[in-house]
Amino acid sequence: MSNTLSIDICICTFRRNHIRETLASLSHLDIHPEWNIRIIVADNDDTPSARENVNSSALQLPFEVLYIHAPARNISIARNACLEAAHGDLVAFLDDDETATSLWLKSLVEIQQREKAQAVLGPVNAIYSNHAPQWMKDGDFHSTQPVWVNGEIITGYTCNLLLDIQSGLFNDLRFSPALGKTGGEDTVFLHTLYKKGGKISYAETALLNEPVPEGRASLIWLIKRRFRSGQTHALLLMNDHGNNLKNKIFQIIKALLKAGACFSASILFLLSPSKRAKWILRGSLHVGVIARLIGKKELVQYG
Repeated sequence: MSNTLSIDICICTFRRNHIRETLASLSHLDIHPEWNIRIIVADNDDTPSARENVNSSALQLPFEVLYIHAPARNISIARNACLEAAHGDLVAFLDDDETATSLWLKSLVEIQQREKAQAVLGPVNAIYSNHAPQWMKDGDFHSTQPVWVNGEIITGYTCNLLLDIQSGLFNDLRFSPALGKTGGEDTVFLHTLYKKGGKISYAETALLNEPVPEGRASLIWLIKRRFRSGQTHALLLMNDHGNNLKNKIFQIIKALLKAGACFSASILFLLSPSKRAKWILRGSLHVGVIARLIGKKELVQYG
């Protein structure tokens, strides 16, 4: 692992006081002393509401902190502002409701350098409160890990991500503002990187923790999340295989069959709440695919 690296750690924030805890966790990172670390915070609110929290937190950090006001209410604008401000060898992303473990950054960098990857994903561990239902804890539906397709990772997320930003593959690659209110902009961004020949790897020990707020500890919230993910997946299908009527009909039939199989499986597990929820959520994803293919616009998540 190289001892002379410049790394920008990027956090997009919108009216979330937890940004103070996120920043505080970065002060405990186990890193090489020769690494030059800078933190970039992009505030996506209409007004610079996070400035005071960020500036006061910066006084307790051993790294330079750059605050950027990147309005408004469109997460892609904030993510692109981070990329424009970054000048390091590597760029890392985490969310403003997460906290980093000490080995987070070092683990990402180790995998990136060993595998010469253009992107590295890490796991996000959901922290459930005592009030969260047991089936949810058993299924651990809020944690985040990559999905492998035929032995490869072909897309991903920004909630735990490292980019080799100096790779030429990023010269004209940015997050889509059209998806900045719905979500899925990171999925499309990383799938585009993959289609351009970029390698996406996984660092199992690059762990971030994320508490699950009460408003997200419900089956309805999870269904909406999977439905929206299905809508984004439909976009990838159309980009990869064509936006013509023939392909749409084929993909709709395929998604209908998958959704039917998933909901049928959920009935078989009536006595197992966790397994039943797993199949309901899988079915909801395929329903999201169908909805987007027939023209239903994505659910708005941001702003």
